[in-house]
Amino acid sequence: MLMDTKLSDPLVGRLIDGRYAIEAFIAHGGMASVYLATDTRLERRVAVKILHAHLAEDRETLARFEREARAAARLSNPSVVAVYDQGIDGGRPFLVMEYVPGANLRQVIRDRGRLGIGEALTVMDHVLAALAAAHSAGLIHRDVKPENVLLTTDGRVKVADFGLARAIAGSTVTTTGSVLLGTAAYLAPEQFEHGTADARSDVYSAGVVFFELLTGSTPFEGDSAYAVLHRHANEDIPAPSTRASGIPPQVDALVTWATSRDPQQRPADAGELHASLIDVRDRLGMHAAVPALPVATTTRLSDPASHPSDVTQALAGGAGDSVTTPAAGIRLLRRRRGPWIASLVAVVVFVAAAVLGWYFAVGRYTHAPRVVGKSQADATATLRHAGLHVRLGPAIHSIKYPAGEVASETPSGGARVSNGETVTISVSLGPIHHTLPSYHGQSVSEVTNALKDLHISVSSQHDVYSTSVSKGHVVGTLPHAGSDVAEGSSVVLRVSRGPAPVRIPTDLNGAPEQNASAELTALGLRVATVQHYSSAVPNGSVISSHPGGGQAAHQGDTVTLVVSKGPRLVPVPEVTGQSLGNAIRTLKSAGFNPKPNQFAPGGPGTVFRETPTTPQPRGTSIEIDYY
Repeated sequence: MLMDTKLSDPLVGRLIDGRYAIEAFIAHGGMASVYLATDTRLERRVAVKILHAHLAEDRETLARFEREARAAARLSNPSVVAVYDQGIDGGRPFLVMEYVPGANLRQVIRDRGRLGIGEALTVMDHVLAALAAAHSAGLIHRDVKPENVLLTTDGRVKVADFGLARAIAGSTVTTTGSVLLGTAAYLAPEQFEHGTADARSDVYSAGVVFFELLTGSTPFEGDSAYAVLHRHANEDIPAPSTRASGIPPQVDALVTWATSRDPQQRPADAGELHASLIDVRDRLGMHAAVPALPVATTTRLSDPASHPSDVTQALAGGAGDSVTTPAAGIRLLRRRRGPWIASLVAVVVFVAAAVLGWYFAVGRYTHAPRVVGKSQADATATLRHAGLHVRLGPAIHSIKYPAGEVASETPSGGARVSNGETVTISVSLGPIHHTLPSYHGQSVSEVTNALKDLHISVSSQHDVYSTSVSKGHVVGTLPHAGSDVAEGSSVVLRVSRGPAPVRIPTDLNGAPEQNASAELTALGLRVATVQHYSSAVPNGSVISSHPGGGQAAHQGDTVTLVVSKGPRLVPVPEVTGQSLGNAIRTLKSAGFNPKPNQFAPGGPGTVFRETPTTPQPRGTSIEIDYY
């Protein structure tokens, strides 16, 4: 609603850039104010967005302001608010934009709550068309939310505020200093976690807006913006049907696909999501108008003057005609007998014959109204109003017509029928529902044919990594196996790309076996172990791995760890009772290091004890005591 601020706002009444006459204040934002104006050169209503005076010297704000103009100027789409002109007046930059009378989507949600499914699909049709045009032009919006979606009074939807837009191929940083650009409730996880955005980030935000239209609320709430962002980064957005009833599985699948936390699992851009949305909408037959705005409108009606005198004159046959009374007619007939009577009889017979002929040829017939697609009550009323009887036939399943609507009529609508004939109508039970089987591990062609037998189509395929399903075969479906799916609907196939690639860690050698196994298992690799003797690597630690560290592998591959058993042990020779010289030679030849220890000087030099005597690694010192 326009506000009269002529007395308080010095800009109202001014002529900007010698061309734009400011008429009224429309809205005030954190960066600029918007005014209703008239382009005096082209004589059209426009909206003028004027940067706040205290921001006119801020370079980042000026750059963002100019970026909005350039971004919108590159787009030519009926669902995008057009930018006509840009300039500076009195040191303050301004944009001249298309004037869109109406309300934004936030006001509609606040006034209405959740929208009907058909209305939500219609709004998202326009939103995604606008974003698809931006993505095709190499732009991302980066701030998709209900406040930036405008609904006009004549039933159009437009996306506005490309002030955060950036070129996809250019910088995608979404933070400025410590300020996070975008709105927490709609921000994609990668924008918060990594400070980057691309077309798939807009798709995520659009998916959150779609969720809100269907349920009346955003998926996550928190005590602060960062609490909400944390939930976006760590929790999957639930299916809308968990918050609101009556939402078809196909619509659930669109939202969960668009809002996957992994950007690789989302549609590549808004164009891909838009095409799927149109397909789902057409298959469900949920076409609806743009929701009514919470804005009062006035329609002036001109009541035509009635002229009862003219009607009376017409019924009387006109003021100039003479009126013959019954008595005068009888006297006239009595005076004019003879041939006139015969003529009169002939005329009466002719007229009667004509009337009867018309009745039997045409008049007793009518055309059955088409009532397929109407409710049972409306169809019955329509047929009875046409002079026909109604018989209720058995209810039938129908893909085309929702439950409760007439799915067939016999004779069919438009057929020639006799007045009073009976028309049989059958009411739809809706489509037959199936419990979606598991197609895990089957080929795409097998699954496609199996779904076709259930009258369910495949809307798209999405590649995912899998260690349990070979490449090119089906991992699963969206909706998931076990879900209730109606005939005529569509599903998304999740197709295996094979195991995900990984690289063998380089820090396995020398690590304890338990630590190395845990590290490999965390990467999705299988572990096998063999044990070897080693004097260089402690018992229980890794000597080497196959494949070796730094080499490429895939999840599910087996990595063999060679684990040390410690050094090999050999028996210690028995040398007690031998002379000292023989004992030393025997131990050295066995690979040990003898350490003589004399107990009684002047003795015969005989060994009476050795320590240790159990098997030892070669090179171990063996003490020999002699006297």
